[in-house]
Amino acid sequence: MSTTKPFKRILLTGAGGGLGTVLRERAKAWADVVRLNDVKDLGPAGEGEEIVIGDLGDRDKVMQMMEGVDAVLHFGGISVEDQFEPIMNANILGVHHLYEAIHKCGVKRVIYASSSHVVGYYKTTELVDANMPLRPDGFYGVSKAFGEALSRYYYDRFGTETVCLRIGSSFPEPKNPRMMVTYLAYDDLVELIRCSLFTPRVGHTITFGTSDNATKWWDNKHASHLGYVPKHSSAEFAGNFPDSADYPAAGDAPTIYQGGPFVTAGPMYK
Repeated sequence: MSTTKPFKRILLTGAGGGLGTVLRERAKAWADVVRLNDVKDLGPAGEGEEIVIGDLGDRDKVMQMMEGVDAVLHFGGISVEDQFEPIMNANILGVHHLYEAIHKCGVKRVIYASSSHVVGYYKTTELVDANMPLRPDGFYGVSKAFGEALSRYYYDRFGTETVCLRIGSSFPEPKNPRMMVTYLAYDDLVELIRCSLFTPRVGHTITFGTSDNATKWWDNKHASHLGYVPKHSSAEFAGNFPDSADYPAAGDAPTIYQGGPFVTAGPMYK
């Protein structure tokens, strides 16, 4: 009986991060080898793993890690608001290096971990879809908007297919009332990635990463071809935040805008 998997080798960047750690084991279902990248120690390679430690800002290292790769799960970079320089190195220069290597090595499918913070300055009373103008809520959101635009260029210019995942809040459970709206269960994240990897033609697709939560800020009508159907909901944790039905409360910017605390986090300069 054949045990050949759909991909020979998948590259997972950011393998030591919160979501990278979740995907490190689960991505093995899709590839014979999962090549793991991060700037920090990832421990010893397990069965079916390769490890390449390196900074995405290092062009030569990125080119090296792309050799022999069939598909990319790009979860590397800075995932919080910060000063512009570190965000620029990891999330802007790094993603440029990544797409140059993807193009030169002939990789045809990329799953790009974008963020809902590319539209964080829409109000919580608005329903946002992928065709609406970007409204990033900080330097981090700006960097993810750059990645979406760059991936679109590489599709239009070279045919490199990308699914941009505008991830909400993916944790074991919501941490606050806002996350009752933005919650993405780990199982739903993995299913969304699976759909993004195996849909025959995705072109350049933008999809919002969220579970089937009662309150919705995002409309995924432009990504229906992925066939993603979430199986979880933040309603499973409704008892943790009995007043969450009243969110957002009247008052300051973090409750008015979808980006929450990100809208007031920057600039970070002293």
